[in-house]
Amino acid sequence: MTFRAPVRDLAFALSTVGHDALIARAYPDLDADTVAAVLEAAGSFTAEVLAPLNRKGDTEGATYQNGKVTAAPGFADAYRQFVEGGWNSLSADPEHGGQGLSKAMELAVFEMVHAANMAFGLCPMLTQGAIEALDLHGTERQKRLVLPRLVSGEWTGAMCLTEPQAGSDLAALTSMARPDGKGGWLLSGQKIFITWGDHDAAENICHLVIARTPDAPPGVKGISLFLASKFEVKDDGSLGPRNSFRPASIEHKLGIHGSPTCVMLYEDAQAELVGELGQGLPHMFVMMNAARLQVGVQGVAIAERAFQQALAFSQERKQGRTAWEAGGAIYGHPDVRRMLMLMKAKIEAARAICLTTGVLSDLGRLAETEDERDAAKARQELLTPIAKAWSTDIGVEVASLGVQVHGGMGYIEETGAAQHYRDARIAPIYEGANGIQAIDLVGRKVGMADGAVMRALCGELALTAESLSEIPDLASVGRRLAVGVAALERATDWLLANRGAASLAAATPYLKLAGDVIGGAMLGRQALAAAAEPRFDSDPWLQGKAALARLFASQVLAQAPGLADGLTEGVDDLEATPAAALAS
Repeated sequence: MTFRAPVRDLAFALSTVGHDALIARAYPDLDADTVAAVLEAAGSFTAEVLAPLNRKGDTEGATYQNGKVTAAPGFADAYRQFVEGGWNSLSADPEHGGQGLSKAMELAVFEMVHAANMAFGLCPMLTQGAIEALDLHGTERQKRLVLPRLVSGEWTGAMCLTEPQAGSDLAALTSMARPDGKGGWLLSGQKIFITWGDHDAAENICHLVIARTPDAPPGVKGISLFLASKFEVKDDGSLGPRNSFRPASIEHKLGIHGSPTCVMLYEDAQAELVGELGQGLPHMFVMMNAARLQVGVQGVAIAERAFQQALAFSQERKQGRTAWEAGGAIYGHPDVRRMLMLMKAKIEAARAICLTTGVLSDLGRLAETEDERDAAKARQELLTPIAKAWSTDIGVEVASLGVQVHGGMGYIEETGAAQHYRDARIAPIYEGANGIQAIDLVGRKVGMADGAVMRALCGELALTAESLSEIPDLASVGRRLAVGVAALERATDWLLANRGAASLAAATPYLKLAGDVIGGAMLGRQALAAAAEPRFDSDPWLQGKAALARLFASQVLAQAPGLADGLTEGVDDLEATPAAALAS
């Protein structure tokens, strides 16, 4: 099935999450026509160059032989075209060769990249995180010699955290960096699950590695961040000898076969300190937070790809007597149409959450006053775990529904629906598993300023509900949203009053509740914007925004009170139930 970049949906979503106001204030060289042109060009590139490689990347994948990794067939040439098109440098600082566009625009472009070819998109995605980390914490030498080449895409970046005994618990890592006596460091250790850790698509690969130093204290305070390049970077920017780290193998995975996931061995590899000693985890979190939002976008993207394929199949497949379609295509079956509309509604809700978080990222840097910047940063921090976890859960759910729409044909690899489901499944796991995102949300983010950040957001969601209630065709959405906001406020109050094990046990249901309610409000705002368009009555696409908001309200927001009430139930059982009670 041919991928069609959702350019109109993305442009509309950007306009409803405050991007127009952002560029008017902070990006004087960026206007609606430029945004449209960039999205159209990105849509053409992703559909024509990246999407055709998606299936081959899955069936043939990256390969490992004699200590070297070769990218999936066609990927290296596609990456060359990606770099030449300037797609790697969209939001980077012009001082380092970037185009200085908004973060939200970069996210919109990368959604199309991931939807066209998720395995390919992981390579530049990790480079974006490396760019942000070095921009904030790199030395002058690193910013002069390394950063511009990462921005251009000539070189790629990799994030190297996980070890066999240290996954989410980074305090357990054992990789060691020793002074080399010349102002540098020698890295030794093993890292696993390193995405695009080695490949032949770029001339150099820059690893950002966390490791201990010999005299460091135990735990996370003893972790520092280091830069190790595949080839030595000389003082004039040219490349020298090969560094002494190498891939030991690549993993055999459920999905994203085109993305080489490497086991990396560091054997006194030459490295440079990034930032301050003992601050490796905070420095790396710059990269991780950037990646977490991008992974949320991946969830939206793979859902979009699965939805497009399911919709096309539903209009071609004839099966039985249908209720609404004279031609007999299964799109005429009410339950098939319900699944497709619910898929589309959840995609648009997740997309809006991610793009909103992108706009907040820009405002956190560029708003005119310190108070505005602080407020934007706080809300960005609040939304980031929701954007990552809720959106990637939606990716899996929508991809699963895509298989369901295909029926038995979806379970057959040749149709491609199964690939989307397999590819989607990693996104709730990497860059911080979704359970950890939920713990971060309830343990750190909801409690910011004694809950004021979440309460302020709920207040704005309630105003959206009021606006919807004033429009007859959207009044039902307003009523459901108001009930949902009240449920979220009630659940928030309970969390703030019940810390510790109780809140941790409720973390995942709470994150789902927050995503459902915020997503419903986003769809409501899109419906309001569509209804205000002069051509609303003659444009089925605009009318569809209202229909999606109503369906989401009736099938998702309607569950919000039960989710809130259920947060407090079962906590005692969780604590009191030993594994023996679950064993057969």
